[in-house]
Amino acid sequence: MNPVIVIPTYVSSRRRKEPTSVTATYDHTTPLKNPGELPRLLTSLQKVRGIGQIIVLVAADQSTEAQAADKVQDIVSRFPSLNVAVIGAAEYGLVQQRMEQLGLGKLQKEIGLSGYGAIRNLGLVLANVMGFDSVVFLDDDEVIDDAEFLQKGVYGLGKLTRKGVPILAKSGFYFNSEGSFLSKSQDKWYNHFWQQGKAFNAWITKAMRGPRLSRSNHVCGGCLALHKEAFKRLSFDPWIARGEDLDYMLNLRMYGSDIWFDNQWCLRHLPPASASEGTRFRQDIFRWLYEYRKMEYSRTQIDLMQVKPQSLEPYPGPFLEPGITKRIRITAILRSFARKDKKAYRQAAKAARAEAVMYAQRNCSKYFEFQFVWPELMARMENDQILHTAIVQSVARRQAETNPSVAFPVAGPAAGVDPGVTSEIRLNIAE
Repeated sequence: MNPVIVIPTYVSSRRRKEPTSVTATYDHTTPLKNPGELPRLLTSLQKVRGIGQIIVLVAADQSTEAQAADKVQDIVSRFPSLNVAVIGAAEYGLVQQRMEQLGLGKLQKEIGLSGYGAIRNLGLVLANVMGFDSVVFLDDDEVIDDAEFLQKGVYGLGKLTRKGVPILAKSGFYFNSEGSFLSKSQDKWYNHFWQQGKAFNAWITKAMRGPRLSRSNHVCGGCLALHKEAFKRLSFDPWIARGEDLDYMLNLRMYGSDIWFDNQWCLRHLPPASASEGTRFRQDIFRWLYEYRKMEYSRTQIDLMQVKPQSLEPYPGPFLEPGITKRIRITAILRSFARKDKKAYRQAAKAARAEAVMYAQRNCSKYFEFQFVWPELMARMENDQILHTAIVQSVARRQAETNPSVAFPVAGPAAGVDPGVTSEIRLNIAE
């Protein structure tokens, strides 16, 4: 296969920011004047075999977009052995112009450099334009230790199981700073109604004991591989506050497909300390209430498969059941008494009473409306040479301005990691 690696990175004028819009509040951002975690990831990628094109998507405040892209380009210039294209506001503008020329509209909310889902959608559009047949998503706060990481990432992708089921999307898993794949679950009194870590641990412990590939109830967005037959058909949801990776799995199921878990594909996830646990939990409130409402709405659509919480045990089923609003609000209140970030937790509890509920009700149908547009958009922009050339020229211009002594070619599909065509996988797979 010819995978492109896509890495979103989030840059701000300072480390800690107050929440802005629901979808543009991130788990962590890198201050404009700090290198952040991206150099560490790029260093680790240098030893991975079969690396071809890498795309770094730069999300930044509107006032610092150009500076952020230049900063990331300066970091990238220190890794001449890697073929990295930095995509900032200038390149995104070219994508928007081309979509308008093709009569597809602006779609700024759905595809862009603001919000987890929209940013991933931009990565998919660029992969489609450049002619790659698969995408491997990484996060900038990760480290890869396995030289065969990419080989393992595309293992099985585009192939058929013994029962003829195509494998079009797959996820690996993370090791944390303690070298464990388990969540650092906190079985505290204030989490009595919110055992998310415990539920996840029950699921992944079973998955790790199973065959190499099995149907997944979980997705690691920073260790995610998508075949073009998946991403040309389904976009990410730009209206979800966070958890767009798990949401993609639910979308696949609703549209008759699935995602697979590979218990031999892994990396290390080493994020910086969270600036505000309370703010992150506020985003979780928006996320889960939106997800619950979206799943409820999907059951009213005759063209979608029914996905019920019972089919998602032990995780994430319990977080998609009736009563989620009350449970999450009580947890926010309890944490406001026990945790340091008291003000943020109180604001989170307040959001669960009204703001997050209204957001979910107002937006729960929009993803399905966008899905009528996405396949046509991808079909019309596939291998678009006009846009491809314009992006290559824009990227090359920034590269030359940042470091004129070093050339970083922006390629199309690279020499394949896996030259095999669609076939059956007969070993170590769960049907």
